[in-house]
Amino acid sequence: MDATVVAIAGDGDDSDRRRPLLAPTEEIHPYADSPSPQHPPLEAPAPPQAEQQRKPAQRLASLDVFRGFTVAMMILVDDAGGAWPGINHAPWFGVTVADFVMPAFLFIIGVSAALVFKKMPNKTGATKKAVVRVLKLFILGVILQGGYIHGRHDLTYGVDLDRIRWLGVLQRIAVGYFLAVMSEIWLVKNILVDSPVSFVKKYFMEWIMAIMITALYVALVYGLYVPNWEFKVQTSNSTLSFPGNSIEMKMIECGVRGSLGPPCNAVGLVDRVLLGENHLYKNPVYKRTKECSINSPDYGPLPPNAPDWCLAPFDPEGLLSTLMAAVTCFAGLHFGHVLIHCKNHSQRMLLWLLASTVLAISAFLVLLLGMPFSKPLYTVSYMLLTGGVSGFLLLLLYYIVDVIHIKKPFILFQWMGMNALIVYVLAACELFPTLIQGFYWRSPENNLVDVTESLLQAIFHSERWGTLVFVLLEIVFWCLAAGFLHMKGVYIKL
Repeated sequence: MDATVVAIAGDGDDSDRRRPLLAPTEEIHPYADSPSPQHPPLEAPAPPQAEQQRKPAQRLASLDVFRGFTVAMMILVDDAGGAWPGINHAPWFGVTVADFVMPAFLFIIGVSAALVFKKMPNKTGATKKAVVRVLKLFILGVILQGGYIHGRHDLTYGVDLDRIRWLGVLQRIAVGYFLAVMSEIWLVKNILVDSPVSFVKKYFMEWIMAIMITALYVALVYGLYVPNWEFKVQTSNSTLSFPGNSIEMKMIECGVRGSLGPPCNAVGLVDRVLLGENHLYKNPVYKRTKECSINSPDYGPLPPNAPDWCLAPFDPEGLLSTLMAAVTCFAGLHFGHVLIHCKNHSQRMLLWLLASTVLAISAFLVLLLGMPFSKPLYTVSYMLLTGGVSGFLLLLLYYIVDVIHIKKPFILFQWMGMNALIVYVLAACELFPTLIQGFYWRSPENNLVDVTESLLQAIFHSERWGTLVFVLLEIVFWCLAAGFLHMKGVYIKL
């Protein structure tokens, strides 16, 4: 979500200067014209003649491509996941393509934070600016995902403050960004990195912080006692004489510790106690499990004798899972630090490959120890797996785009990555299609968005394939829109 700039050596075109979306605007200069003694150059020092010419630095294009690809995947799985359940989120345990998207956001934010905050003449000023950006991001998330905007197919807006949803994707990004940036500002030692030992000393406290967050998560997930709990369900008791709804209380029997299932886990307990049932997500992913849907892994009617917890709220971006999700940002910080201090492509790629492999192997070791992959809980095994896969993806894109300079096939993703925030807000949060649907002919169904999707479904004689083509065209549209903004030098930031 934050556009990051870093100087690299090698052939290629210079790109326009701009600030990162979530970076301080005065103390931090991502386009550094010359390295400082405390921060060695990313490549071999340029000859004196080149330094005298003061050539503008180049962008690290693979970061924009990574960011743009992540936004495109979010649009794909959100808008086409209903028609193609195979690319939708796993109902509870396990992972699908969709489950790698959110961690990729957090991972690239960590990489970006390492690059942006590598020089801080004024730590207090950098902290204030970072906090302001975190608040902006959090408030924007509440507006977009708190229930105020009702989404496609609903031309109304407004939310009861007693039922507003406080947490969401942007709020999770804000928390992860905050913890990563505060660690980068206040925990990194101001020492020269000239050996592996000095590298470890410089960033050792950040690693300790990540380990402490993970230990706290594990302690709470397995140590908290989850008692029996109840929740409200609105039921219809309409009759011809007395139409209306009533509230029924459902009791969930738990009385356990260490459960990772949908009804009795500590992640849900923390949210119910600290946030309140009314402020949680009302359509959780476990409604697509076999216990809760006859169309599993898609949503559907409840099967006979479905457990009561199928109707209970649960927030997939809850407090405890968001705390664990922030560790993904710390993984990204490490990759950013390698990018800063290693002097050639081979060193960077080797260390990235090593780190990604360690994360992936550790994920399966934790899985064998009994903690399954689960995005709703953001388990440690899930964090390690998705962090490792994000590292492998960055390594691949870095090699293709910035080492062997094959950029043209990825130009659309690069454009989208340069304006990831506005594309996410307008497309992934469905703000733009909701606005377009507000203009219709005689009936709300006769709007440009729905008519176009229905036309493609008719052309392909398939609802699934028509929806997929519609979403792919939507992605191309936003890539081109982002490209237009780039050509105009417009970059939306917080």
